[in-house]
Formats: sequence, structure tokens, C-alpha cells
Amino acid sequence: MKNRPSGFGIEELPRIVRGQGSCLFDAAGKRYLDGSGGPAVFCVGHAHPEVNAAIAKQMAEIAYAYRYLFTSSALENLTETVLRLCGGAFEDIVYTGSGSEAIESALKIALQHFAARGLWSKHRFVARRRSWHGNTLGALSVSDFAQRRRAFEGSLLDVTFVSAANAYRLPDGVSADGLVGFLAAELEHAIVSLGPQNVAAFIFEPIVGAAGGVVPAPDGYARAIQEVCRRYDVLLIADEVMCGSGRTGTWRALEHEQLVPDIMCIAKGLAGGYIPLGATLVTARVAAPIHSEHGAFMTGHTFTGHTAACAAGLAVQHIVERDRLLDRVRTVGAAFQETIRRALSRFDEVGDVRGRGFFIGIEMVSDRDTRTPFSAERALSFDIGARAFAGGLICYPCAGNVDGAAGDTIIIAPPYNASDGELEEIVTKLGRAVDAALSAG
Repeated sequence: MKNRPSGFGIEELPRIVRGQGSCLFDAAGKRYLDGSGGPAVFCVGHAHPEVNAAIAKQMAEIAYAYRYLFTSSALENLTETVLRLCGGAFEDIVYTGSGSEAIESALKIALQHFAARGLWSKHRFVARRRSWHGNTLGALSVSDFAQRRRAFEGSLLDVTFVSAANAYRLPDGVSADGLVGFLAAELEHAIVSLGPQNVAAFIFEPIVGAAGGVVPAPDGYARAIQEVCRRYDVLLIADEVMCGSGRTGTWRALEHEQLVPDIMCIAKGLAGGYIPLGATLVTARVAAPIHSEHGAFMTGHTFTGHTAACAAGLAVQHIVERDRLLDRVRTVGAAFQETIRRALSRFDEVGDVRGRGFFIGIEMVSDRDTRTPFSAERALSFDIGARAFAGGLICYPCAGNVDGAAGDTIIIAPPYNASDGELEEIVTKLGRAVDAALSAG
């Protein structure tokens, strides 16, 4: 029986049998260079011997103990490590099994915070257009990803959306210099229109991933929206599931803005894909009334703080820190992005190359001057992704970033320890795939 198509333009899924470093190998022996770290997950590559050894050691001792009955060295040490890497900005961590669960917990913690303060009417959320926050109904509710929402409309939370923070695609009548002021004023208008007494939180990705194709917010944006949120007692939730845990060259993506949100979500790079693991980090300001009134966060799951998952996360973070991989991502990433930009500049259809660190997005357009997207029916990003895959390169195609249907982007997000030679190979094979897809019309 044939495997079903993946939805990424791949007609039949190969059977994976082995991973090593930045590469994967299928049952036929074909090698794939993981140029996107899967969906920006694999930060220290595949089958790292130290991570595997740490997981095996933990599994031999105790694979998992229920978090609400036991603590463990793996959980305690990971908590200490993450809080330290965040510079003491947060006080509490709720562990989850995925980024979607981390977002769900963030929404619940925001609601619980205001319930603990007796502000029961503060239950509405504001989010941004062209954002993606996860697959649970709550996380999907605050996501503006038309293809992924359509089947569930009618059962989602009533969420108010404001404009995307995209300097490449400005709102009508707004200049690049005026973008931050426009977006802050728009958010303030949304909160005032809903009534500040009804709004619990504003959620955003500091760098939009799958929904936008790596879209960094303009400098000054995060601070401007934080000021608006503080003015109206609205919590600021940062979704760093994809862009965090070192992907941009700083452990927190918002370190670039020197800003701490009230609640932050992480996942993908936390345990590097070895065992599913996510986390919701909470500041003392948000946690204090919850602990005072309720004693604990009213969120969590059976596998919250899974022992072996925490051991995996601890090993991954130890490697990232010891090997100074964030320094590599920050310095090499800038040169890598410029190399991609130069290599693809020969294609008029490459409209924008953007990002930070090892988180890079390429936006394809039918007209570079007008920034007009290709039609959705062309499915150009998936065509490029499928051709790259056939050529032995894994990248991450995304569609619908312009209007929910049209708009094609490719994400490149290699492991932090990918070699210089592997980075060069990514550029070469990506160029071939783009050339082949465009030549095919």
C-alpha cells in the first residue's frame, strides 16, 4: 500500500531508517540534507551521541514519573537551565508535550491570572493576521491560517485580529517608517473597542514562522505593543515555539528587542526533536495572584514534565551552550542569509530574503516590483519543496502568506551545528530546485 501524499507536494513518502548529524537516510539509501531542521525543530542534528546517551541513561533509571506525584533531577535541572538562559526573566515553567499545548497553557494561565484577581470579564484575546499558534482548538482560535482553520470554523473562540507586522507587505497607506506607530495604534483601538475590562491578552510571534515565511517584526514593534498592553492591563504572550530556543542566535528571540513578555511559549528547539517537549514560561507578576488564590496553575497533562523528555532537553541545551552554538547561529547565520540572497538574486521571482540567525524565509512573487504573488493554484512553494526533496534537500514550503490563499515562501532553518560545507550544499540545491520549478512554468 502506498503512503498518502504529504501535502508538501511529495507524491509518495519514503520510509526513513536513519539519521546522522544534519542528514537523514531512507530505506533505499538516499541521503537528505535537513535544510529546515524538519519544521525548524532539529537544532543539534540527528542521532547526537550525547543526547541519545542521556535519554538511554534516563530510560534505564526511570522513563517517566507522574509530575504531580514526583519531581526528578532531569526536570529540576532543566528548569534551572532554562530560567538561567532566560536571564532570570521568568519565575515558573509549565512543561507540555508540544508547542500547541504550550500555547493552550498560556491562554489558560492568562485567564486564570485575571480570575485570581477577580477580573472575570477579562476573557477575550487579540492576535495578528497571518499568524500560526497551533492545532488545539484554543491555539487554532488565535491563529489566522485559513487553510488550517476552515474545517473547524464555528467551534473556535471569538478572537479579534489586527494586522500582521510585515515590513515587506505594508498596510495600505502606511509607510515603512510609520508601520510601528500604525500597528500600536491599531492594537490600542482593538482593545478599546472590545473594552479593556474584557481583554485578557495579546498573542504574537516575534518572528512569524509557517504562517508568514519567517517575518521579523520591525525594530521597536515589541516595545510599542508592550506599552499598549501595560496601559490597559492586557497580558503580552510571546509565541517563541518556532523562533525561540536559540533559532535566531539569542536564546529568546525577543532578546533582540531587550524585552520580556508576561508569558512565553517554547517547544521545537527545546529538546531538538529527540522527545516531544514544550514549555510555557510565566513571570512573577503573572504567577503571584495565581499562587496566592489558587495555589497552582490549572493547566497540565498526563505527560507534563515527562522525565525522559526533560533529560533530552537538558542534554540538548548543554550541547548548545557548551559548544557555543548560539554564537555560531548569530554570526554564521548573517553570512548564510546573504549567501542565499546572492545565489537567488538571479531569479526575478525571488521577492524577499529575510530572517535572523538560522531562521530564513524566501518569498516568491510573480512581479518583484509590485510584489504580486503567484496564484494559489500554481502551488509554487510546494513545487520548489518537492523538487528540492527529490534532489536530496529538505526545506519547508509555506503557502497563503499574502491573503490566506496566495503567497509562496520557503523556510530554511538548518541545525545550529550544520557544517560550512552543508550550508553551501543547502544553497546550491535550493538554487537548483527554484530554477527547475520556475523553468517548468
